[in-house]
Amino acid sequence: MIIIPKKSLGQNFLVDKNIIEKIVNVIEIENKSILEVGPGTGNLTSAIVNKKPKKIFLIEKDHRLISLLKKEFKQTVNIIQSDVLKLDENRVCEDKLIVFGNLPYNISTEILCRWVLNLSNKNLWFSNLILMFQKEVADRILSDYNTSNYGRLSVVANWRLNVKKLFDISPNSFYPKPKVESSLLFFSPKKNFLKLKNPDNLEKITRIFFRHRRKMIKKSFRQIFSEYLKISNKYKINLNLRPQNINFDTYYKLTQEYEKLRG
Repeated sequence: MIIIPKKSLGQNFLVDKNIIEKIVNVIEIENKSILEVGPGTGNLTSAIVNKKPKKIFLIEKDHRLISLLKKEFKQTVNIIQSDVLKLDENRVCEDKLIVFGNLPYNISTEILCRWVLNLSNKNLWFSNLILMFQKEVADRILSDYNTSNYGRLSVVANWRLNVKKLFDISPNSFYPKPKVESSLLFFSPKKNFLKLKNPDNLEKITRIFFRHRRKMIKKSFRQIFSEYLKISNKYKINLNLRPQNINFDTYYKLTQEYEKLRG
C-alpha cells in the first residue's frame, strides 16, 4: 500500500534507519510505556517495538495510515485515532509515558505549548519527551534571554521543563524532503518551578510582552499592571528594556504577581 504524504497534515515520514536507531537509543525504553505522536508509516514504531517496551500507544489522525499501522503491527500496539490537539493525554495510560514525536511542523509549537500549559502542579502524564522540530523552532525553544531567538516559546517551554538538544537531522532523512533541517530535543520535568494558579496566564503575559518585541516594555507593563511603577521597582526592572532582555524567572514572577492582583 503506497501512502502519498499529505501536505495539509504536515507529513514528512522519517525513513533514515541510522537516525531512527539514534532516536530509540536516546533513553532506555524496555518495559516502559511509550506514546508515539504521528507514527506515519511506522518506521520509528518498528524500532520502538524491537526495544521491548511494556506498552505502545500511537496517536494518528490520518485514517489511511491507521489502516497501514493496524496491518503492520496488529495487536502489538494500541492505536488512538485522534487529533493530538484534542486528546486528553491523562487518559491514555496509568503509567507515565515516554513520548516520541516527529511533530508536524505546522502545529509543533501549538502541541508543545498545550502540553506545558495543561500540566497539573502534581501529577505529570509523561516522564520524558523526545520531540522533533524544525531547527529554527528548536533554536527558539532553546534560546536564552538577551538573544534574538528568545521569545514566548522559550519562556513557556522552560517554565516546567529542562530542555536539551540531542542532534540535528538532515532533510535527506525524510520522505518527502522538507526544505529545512530538523532538530531532536529532549525534555524532562523540572522538580522546582514557580507555581501558577492558571498557566494560561503565562501565555497571556508573554503574548502581551512579545507582541512588540522591538519596543520598550513600559507600554506592556502599563497594559498589565495599574501600578506598573510599583511592580517594576519591586523586581528592579528597567522599563526601557526590550522583552528579550527579561529573564525566564522574571516572567514567571510577573505572572504570579498578575494572578495575586486578580485574587
